[in-house]
Amino acid sequence: MSAYNIFKELHSGFRYVVFVLVLLAIIQSLLGWFGKKPYTEGNRKINLFALISAHTQLIIGLVLYFLSPNVVFNSGTMKHEATRYFTVEHWVMMLIAIALITVGHIKAKKEETSEGKHKTIAIFYVIAFLVIIGAIMAGHLPVLGSK
Repeated sequence: MSAYNIFKELHSGFRYVVFVLVLLAIIQSLLGWFGKKPYTEGNRKINLFALISAHTQLIIGLVLYFLSPNVVFNSGTMKHEATRYFTVEHWVMMLIAIALITVGHIKAKKEETSEGKHKTIAIFYVIAFLVIIGAIMAGHLPVLGSK
């Protein structure tokens, strides 16, 4: 098994860890925000683990990016949907999502109230989650007008 295949499988499998942790952070932050619950150490840990898992996935993805035979830098890159997706679109959207998670985590730490912490995590993590879903779906949807 090649290094590319190992990292591809790792990246593919680890996405479920990220997905579950970010979704769990969103659910608990929404429950905390709307339920006016205190921000607990458990909340902080889930939010932190979601952040760490997203950053770990980024590192695995970067290694995969540079090992991948699908990443091509030439004049035809932007003309072919699959090549463009893996060379540009996927990693840019995922980087935006990870930046949102990171900013949300940092801003939540600075909030004074439990409501502010829950609200900040909910907003930033939900937007990041939607970007992640959009990035994944973009790789699986047929392009309009293509045959």
